[in-house]
Amino acid sequence: MRADRLLSLLLLLQNRGRMTAPELAAELEVSVRTVYRDVEALGAAGVPVCADRGPEGGYRLVEGYRTRLTGLTDAEAGSLFLAGMPGPARDLGLGAVLASAQLKVQAALPAELSAQARRVQERFHLDAPAWFREADPVPCLEAVASAVWERRALRLHYRRWRGEVHREVRPLGLVLKGGIWYLVALAEEAVRTYRVSRVLEVEETGDVFERPAGFDLAAYWAESSRRLEAALRQDTALLRISPRARQLLPMQFGAAGVRALGSAGPPDGDGWVEVELTVESEAVAVGDLLRLGPEAEVLGPPGLRQAVARAVAALADRYLADRYQESSAPIDRL
Repeated sequence: MRADRLLSLLLLLQNRGRMTAPELAAELEVSVRTVYRDVEALGAAGVPVCADRGPEGGYRLVEGYRTRLTGLTDAEAGSLFLAGMPGPARDLGLGAVLASAQLKVQAALPAELSAQARRVQERFHLDAPAWFREADPVPCLEAVASAVWERRALRLHYRRWRGEVHREVRPLGLVLKGGIWYLVALAEEAVRTYRVSRVLEVEETGDVFERPAGFDLAAYWAESSRRLEAALRQDTALLRISPRARQLLPMQFGAAGVRALGSAGPPDGDGWVEVELTVESEAVAVGDLLRLGPEAEVLGPPGLRQAVARAVAALADRYLADRYQESSAPIDRL
């Protein structure tokens, strides 16, 4: 709405001081021509906006002028919980709402606190996704988030690793974990978790539901995460690892790696130690342990050691094969 945009323009000038028309256009996501019209509208409404010409010019408010039209809407107040996470807020369709809410809060602060808030924003930034991975595409996220907010039941077309299914769910909440969005929902009278990037289609059923009394999203997620880790990591591998692997273990295995280092025995003459590492199923554990390369040796259990040996032998056969040595054309190096 234009009234919201005019207020945002006014608050930008109040909070940041002089700004050029292109800067305002970028903040408001409109054209420069629209900014010119909006500035004229503010002036006609009695707001003292001055235009300074020249290379250092731009629009500014008359010295000492401040507005107190800073009331937050319901959506803006709710969006403040996503402050510091502009990417996730944008994914949820709340990017513009969050920006407006932040402007209003900043405008309502005393001058010294407003300056402090700007310094915090300049110096601290939260980046949710993990290193070296792009965020999942989540085309249905905004629709799912709207259903969570409005307590509307959904019919999901969902892709599982075993195949595609259709589920009717009552969405209870969304969780952002390591840059991945998850939907927590009631389905078949049980609370379940769905990865939002695997939702292929979403359709409202037309039903509005009541949330379960006392349901705590944070508590559910913590307990669910604990159960998942316990279910996945049921086996223990005995490893002999190098000093380099002792550095890699926490990075590649997280808390399990830290716990494993706590069980380390005394180093031998080469600095290698024995540790006990909780691992997933044998098939998964083989791939995980191969990431340590020659910096680790699996001592047990025997089945896991043999599985790793077979994988290493297969890799050796593949890379030592001579079928490319004579037939491959030389690679030009730039």
